[in-house]
Amino acid sequence: MTHQEKIERMYRHTDALGISRGTVAPPAWRLMWKLGLEVPPPLFAPFLPMALAMGGFFAVGWGLLMWLGFWARQGMPLAGMFVSALAAGVLFGLIMAGIYRHLARKHGLPAWAEYRGTP
Repeated sequence: MTHQEKIERMYRHTDALGISRGTVAPPAWRLMWKLGLEVPPPLFAPFLPMALAMGGFFAVGWGLLMWLGFWARQGMPLAGMFVSALAAGVLFGLIMAGIYRHLARKHGLPAWAEYRGTP
């Protein structure tokens, strides 16, 4: 089964479980899939890679927005910006990975490599 076929089966399965498509496939994942990257959906990804991916995206995005909106005008030191963005990214990544892991366990979803569609 191709990655795209697996994703289509996953959509049907998670729709039946009542999980929203925004939760199953956030915009960053849909973009990666359109670019041809075969990354597992968040609900099927291991905890640590999920925490790193979510935290990394958030740290960079939030750090840039804070720099553009506040930190540049306040003259915040570069080290302070880096530590703040890193701390926010770590916290966000751990929380999001925990939420996705909880949802996956609640609905009995396996790892992506073992997933075959609706049971």
